[in-house]
Amino acid sequence: MTARVLVVDDILPNLKLLEARLTAEYFDVLTCTNGPTALSICARGDCDIVLLDVMMPGMSGFEVCRRLKADPATAHIPIVMVTALDQPSDRLTGLEAGADDFLIKPIDEVALLARVRSLARLRLALDELRTRAMRAAQLGINNPLASVMDENGSGGRILVVDDRRSSSETVTGALRALHDVELEPDALEALVEGAAGRYDLFIVSLSLNAYDGLRLCSQIRSVEATRHIPILAIAEPEDRAKILRCLDLGVNDYLLRPIDRNELIARVRTQLRRKRYADGLRQNVEASIEMAVVDALTGLHNRRYLDGALAALLEEAKRKAKPLTLMMFDIDHFKTVNDVHGHEAGDQLLQNLAARIKGLIRSADLFCRLSGDEFVILMPETRLDVAARVAERVRAGVESQGIPVEARERPLSVTISIGLAESAQNAADLLRRADKALYRSKQSGRNRVFIDAAAPVRLERMTGLRVVRSS
Repeated sequence: MTARVLVVDDILPNLKLLEARLTAEYFDVLTCTNGPTALSICARGDCDIVLLDVMMPGMSGFEVCRRLKADPATAHIPIVMVTALDQPSDRLTGLEAGADDFLIKPIDEVALLARVRSLARLRLALDELRTRAMRAAQLGINNPLASVMDENGSGGRILVVDDRRSSSETVTGALRALHDVELEPDALEALVEGAAGRYDLFIVSLSLNAYDGLRLCSQIRSVEATRHIPILAIAEPEDRAKILRCLDLGVNDYLLRPIDRNELIARVRTQLRRKRYADGLRQNVEASIEMAVVDALTGLHNRRYLDGALAALLEEAKRKAKPLTLMMFDIDHFKTVNDVHGHEAGDQLLQNLAARIKGLIRSADLFCRLSGDEFVILMPETRLDVAARVAERVRAGVESQGIPVEARERPLSVTISIGLAESAQNAADLLRRADKALYRSKQSGRNRVFIDAAAPVRLERMTGLRVVRSS
């Protein structure tokens, strides 16, 4: 897996060494020797990952990291601090600045490549979501970058999987003041709980006595319900092979024993912030998909959705030899409402009318806004005589009680005209026939239900209802 890696170091031999190692593994490598240039490269979007030296003149790596993470446009870029400083306090300073990991000089080449590959996978997974979310923001959906900077990484729901009492007590004790933490020493139970529990983070010991910690991490990644939940592994310093393997399996981060409480808190905070950022991107993508098929004013499905659903339901009706009835209606004299009370009142009328009719139709019926004040209700496996009764209930339910709009002190009295048609060879024909029946309803005085002439239906038991068969 390739990625564009920016290496920032003011010492030329270090710069060339990292460049050579990464280039040999087919990464695209950019280099610079100071913080301001690094900020400029990142702002242009020219890199996917940053390897950042801590000790640089003018602007330290810590300051560069803080600035990148403070800018919504670059906050998503993974940063690995490269340093000769190996004290816990130094790591904590970098983690609090927003760094994703540390590599201690002299750099272990295997560890370097494992971490870069891991972060490249993470960046690749987020990039498409981020691109789609940015397009969605252009359509008026909330920009996910606007909220990411306010996220402090607290209040997470965390499942700790560790069967060592001393280790688990250290982890849970350090985190309980900031998060909702649960402990599960049994790995298989943890897998079940994790799939059902809507957790924000797994903390998994790689040194479980009764189960292979690496296998548990792999299983977490393979289950749909937990695939996107970050994993923080706890490992022994001598477990180098396990650490590298867990990164290959998709583990997001790791922490070595003995556990430093402050470092644990900082790494957990980083993972929670990243997860919430990713969740926000996914929600924006889902919202953009929903926007494509949902009418923004009424919350009903729109014409785009109707076209697909109608074709599918017609095919299903033919396959099962079941009826499919389509009800089309519009508001009588709707233009007068807009002319007299204004378009805002007209919009409110459409919204409130849709809400009322939702309560009059059946749960199996599909309610869509076709255009303007014209609506469609699809009724699967419904004969015309049954559909006619539903249509009459809808018509009477609208007529019997006014629709509230803010422009009037009293509810606005309105009526609707309805056309019905049953199963046809194709969607266009069914819509055309229902529209023809609706037109006849309008011609005949409005506020009534007309049924398409091509469909035979017995209406003897419909006496007293405003339902007539088109001729």
